[in-house]
Amino acid sequence: MSTKHIKDVLFVVQARVSSQRVPRKMIRPFGRTSLLNICLKKIVESNIPNENFILSANEIQLKRLAEHHGLNVYDRSVKSANEEKDLMSLYEWHDKYPEYKYIVLINACNLFLSVDTINDFIDTYLNSPNDGLFAVTNKKNYFWNSDGDLITPWPEGYELMNTKAVQPTYEASHCLYASRLDLISKGNFMGEAPFTKDAPEVYVMDEFESLDVDYEWQFNLYTSYWEKLNG
Repeated sequence: MSTKHIKDVLFVVQARVSSQRVPRKMIRPFGRTSLLNICLKKIVESNIPNENFILSANEIQLKRLAEHHGLNVYDRSVKSANEEKDLMSLYEWHDKYPEYKYIVLINACNLFLSVDTINDFIDTYLNSPNDGLFAVTNKKNYFWNSDGDLITPWPEGYELMNTKAVQPTYEASHCLYASRLDLISKGNFMGEAPFTKDAPEVYVMDEFESLDVDYEWQFNLYTSYWEKLNG
């Protein structure tokens, strides 16, 4: 039985202005709002206690958005905002909050992520015996490795490709992550490197909610769809 309690969980959204593939995407006008504003509004509407939340940001424009929503800010360094590989630099807050045992990271780029899914992910983690929880989507398709070998088991009794019959493969959503805070200092976030008994449990979420604004064409396409959905 899990012994986790929400009071022991630090909730974090990381943001930066210096994104490379979609410059300034966190604060660029997105319809009549912005990606970060959409995300922080969901944080406020969720079951996350405000005192347990931080926005990790370096630039003043991002910090002001958090303050507008009454949320706490961690003063992120320039080095952290530009880090791509090192866990302890990227998540430099990992040893600054000793009052917390666990961490839940939420990606602000997934603009269609719902408050209900955020809450359900939290509840699933609190009630899980696992130290890690990682959001994925269920993909029913055929996949090949770099050598051209089919790695998806062919469905028994089928001569033709049929995605309805194939066994599911899970794809990382890069949207919601949960772990013990101390695993970061060990270079082993969510038990992922190397794989151990603490390796993360997968949380299957809706594919639409996992859509990530990672390229310019996605920013433009999702802007149009967001405006259509929200009037």
